[in-house]
Amino acid sequence: MPNLRVPGPTPLPLEVRAAQAQDMINHRGPEFAALITDVTSGLKEFYQTAHDVLILTASGTGGLEAAIVNTLSPGDRVLAVSIGAFGNRFAEIAVAYGAAVDKLEFTWGEPADPAIVAERLRTGGPYVAVLLTHNETSTGITNDLEALCEVVRAASGAPQLLVDAISSLGAIDLPTDRWGCDVVVTGSQKAWMVPPGLTMASVSPKAWEASRRARMPRFYFDFGMAKRSLDKKQTPFTPAVSLLYALKAGLDLLRAEGLAGAVARHRRVGERCRAGIKGLGLELFARESHASNTVTAARVPPGVEGGALRKALRERHGVVVAGGQGPIADQVFRIGHLGYVSDADIDDVLAALAQTLERDGATWRIAMSRQPTPAR
Repeated sequence: MPNLRVPGPTPLPLEVRAAQAQDMINHRGPEFAALITDVTSGLKEFYQTAHDVLILTASGTGGLEAAIVNTLSPGDRVLAVSIGAFGNRFAEIAVAYGAAVDKLEFTWGEPADPAIVAERLRTGGPYVAVLLTHNETSTGITNDLEALCEVVRAASGAPQLLVDAISSLGAIDLPTDRWGCDVVVTGSQKAWMVPPGLTMASVSPKAWEASRRARMPRFYFDFGMAKRSLDKKQTPFTPAVSLLYALKAGLDLLRAEGLAGAVARHRRVGERCRAGIKGLGLELFARESHASNTVTAARVPPGVEGGALRKALRERHGVVVAGGQGPIADQVFRIGHLGYVSDADIDDVLAALAQTLERDGATWRIAMSRQPTPAR
């Protein structure tokens, strides 16, 4: 098996793979009612919320779209805080539905500065909502979401807080209710150790109030329809039953580890990856004080082509890493370490990198005569 180390989809534990292979059940019957009740309860634990959590059949981007269309109307003024490709995507969804988006961009590789966000809120507001990314996988940065939420809550107009936590929730601490987040979106293929295809969103009372006023078009992603069905222990449309089996198995594993344990494991693995990258003489792309514990972005060394490096890792060592995105597509490679990940997985990546790269003075090149990493 290859050592899949992209920022998602992530590898699957055997328990999750076995669960997904179960036969179908009636999605309007008592077995499904028990399943949806169990997974919703488990998600609330990791969201750290007493409010609603809805499960939709879609990718994480579908969840971001749902957050927009259920809480906003065309023409609403929105502040989109972006630190990379996925922050930009969140803003683009709002634009597509007719929101008046004021985009506040920070240098890629840097976190959003709460003081600058506070100043924009003061001088550019009032805003109906603020779009925030907790963990930006394109750059390997984790925003100080607690500080950002604090300045948003203090802003005039009481803007809603819509949060992309697709690659953080379940791996990086995010107390939804305590930080005052109104909609928080995640995706099954990240920390939850499940195949792609489910997106989950928490909805605060403030977001429900906004939803009643919102006039953006919606049908499949209608939170109200999803909530009314969930109250009957169903979904409004045919659910991805096999993915819900898998999510239950993933949540069972996470519950056994505990939220604190999962956060600590991701912190340890993230630190191990960053230390190993630096130990090889490579350079981190993200500011290390805000480096992500779920994905590490490293600069491609000078003289080496990023695509050739990734190909050598994959073909010679069975290690699959991701390239960069957008303006840094050729400048970085990204190592995912979220979900089903251990110290040994990262050690294998670092060993493969060490065998793939050689340095002669200031010149780097891809080594041609190294022995492959032993099969795992």
